[in-house]
Amino acid sequence: MQCFQQTSELIPEILSFLSKYEQYVIIGHKEPDGDCIGSQLALGRYLTQQGKHVHIVSAGPFLRTEIKSFECYFEKTLPVFSDSTALIIIDCSNISRTGFESTEFPEILPMLFIDHHASGRPEGQICFVDIQAPATAFLIQEILEEAHYALSKEIAELLFFGVATDTGFFRHLETGSGKYFNAVARLVDAGASPKQAFYAMSGGKQLGNRKLLGELLLRTESYYNNQLLFSWLTLSDQERYGVESRDSDMLYQLLMTVENSEVVVIIRQEKPDYCTIGLRSKAWVDVGKIAESFGGGGHKHAAGAYVQSTLEDLKPHVLHAFESILQ
Repeated sequence: MQCFQQTSELIPEILSFLSKYEQYVIIGHKEPDGDCIGSQLALGRYLTQQGKHVHIVSAGPFLRTEIKSFECYFEKTLPVFSDSTALIIIDCSNISRTGFESTEFPEILPMLFIDHHASGRPEGQICFVDIQAPATAFLIQEILEEAHYALSKEIAELLFFGVATDTGFFRHLETGSGKYFNAVARLVDAGASPKQAFYAMSGGKQLGNRKLLGELLLRTESYYNNQLLFSWLTLSDQERYGVESRDSDMLYQLLMTVENSEVVVIIRQEKPDYCTIGLRSKAWVDVGKIAESFGGGGHKHAAGAYVQSTLEDLKPHVLHAFESILQ
């Protein structure tokens, strides 16, 4: 296994990998987001144009409003693997995060991981994991540009969408991010529309969705002198409002503006005995490490986990995880 963070060191080997095989299976993480699906589709379009046979696979579900229109481009089951098939795992560094079991893949299978998350233990032939990158779509753009590939309007739009969704439309980028904005400018020059991407991300919400947002704000609890703000979403909430899509980003934004807030935690009940934990931090708390302690992962300032537990049992454990950090 080879892991690098210098593009110049690894991209020639990646490009060799992308030309070596006849068939490529491109898989992202389960419950995909805009960065995952934009990166998968952009790389898939490129490989198809290189004459490769490409399967773009996702275990889903496509719950986020902004990505529902892309679901038709994805296969839900794995194809038949031949001797000339290679696997590319996008936006995560574990096969388990894809929603497929490792036993569903051949024991000997060439694998390439492309990711920007700090968590995970990639075990592929090549792993390109750059935790400084703001999005996996940026890494895909680096690879394609190093290949001297002229970005089409379609691919530029997909990559812009990926970067925009993972950076909260660039509000999470900090000082020293000039090279990322320069890369985004090249996507715009190639035909990507920031205006269209923004409306794709923020529009199309149902009225019930906004009413539910109000309820989640009303039930928000404060801990550790407002440093941690906590809310939750039950199955009955979702049944009452008929809300399926994930639209917690607006809630995180609003709660992060509360004076003295550092961490926002939202627990969503998925099944009677399963929940997802969403974690965001503003400055100094590494929520990625908290998520890892619950079997999840992510970034320093944005992470999550899928946990077998009831909401009532999980809540005190999550609050306790921050006790030594915030007290």
